[in-house]
Amino acid sequence: MPSAVIAITGASGSQYSVRLIEALVDADWDIFLTVTREGAINLKLECDITPRELAERHGVRLEQNQNLAAKSASGSARFDAYVICPASGTTIGKIAAGISDNLATRSAIVAMKERRKLIIVPRETPMATPHLEALAKLSSWGVVVLPASPGFYKNPKTIDDLIDFVVARILDQLDVEHSVGSRWTGEEVS
Repeated sequence: MPSAVIAITGASGSQYSVRLIEALVDADWDIFLTVTREGAINLKLECDITPRELAERHGVRLEQNQNLAAKSASGSARFDAYVICPASGTTIGKIAAGISDNLATRSAIVAMKERRKLIIVPRETPMATPHLEALAKLSSWGVVVLPASPGFYKNPKTIDDLIDFVVARILDQLDVEHSVGSRWTGEEVS
């Protein structure tokens, strides 16, 4: 069974992670969830759910963000992927600077040092130059930077359609077969 570490940080966009967790659980992935203090605030505001309720709803393991002895903090613990979604500017800056002062940042740095898949989904806009520079640095180190920027060419009708667009791109990066959203066929324009 493939496994992933999912971290929800303080940027708006918790719905992306909730949908991603749902899709990965449906694809039989084992999920370890970390939520920062600010991520928990946004999760409650945007999805009306606590981290514990989210973990229980989907049967995922909730690791405490302050626990640097958690499984996802160790390079000897094998995970197939690490996803920070949404990724706040503060989290992005810390990772780019090598600061691992909580489980969200520590697990990201573990992913980089072990040369494992790390996907960072920034949602803040506009972006400050320090965050852009940090993202460029992370990208040059092999991190996938996947902004939460949904496309409109499939004529989305609901917020869920927009969320699914971004989640589908994340799932594609993880090589997960899915039916989230629809794919471009080339037949859309005649």
